[in-house]
Amino acid sequence: MIPEIPTASAAYRDSLTTIGSAGDMPDRPFSDAMAEVARNLAASLAEGEQQASDTIAGRGDMRSLVEALSQAELALETAVAVRDRVVEAYQEILRMPV
Repeated sequence: MIPEIPTASAAYRDSLTTIGSAGDMPDRPFSDAMAEVARNLAASLAEGEQQASDTIAGRGDMRSLVEALSQAELALETAVAVRDRVVEAYQEILRMPV
C-alpha cells in the first residue's frame, strides 16, 4: 500500500526536525546522528521480520505485513543511498590534490 500524502509529508517533516537542516545543524556529533539512523534502520528491519513471523504463524494480517515490509525496504534503500553518497564524498576527497 502506498502511504497517503499527508502521512508521507508528516514523516518527512518529522525527519527534518530530527536530523536538522544544513542551516540548522544539531548540537550532537555526526557519529551520534549516524548511530541513531542505524538503530532506526535495525528497528525497522526487525519490525518487518516480526510482522512476517506473525503472519506466517497466523497471528498477523497481510496489510500489516505489507506495510512493515514496505517501511523496511524504504529504510534499507535510504541507508544504501546514504552509504553510496558517503563513499562518493570520500573518494572525491581522496582525488583532491594536496
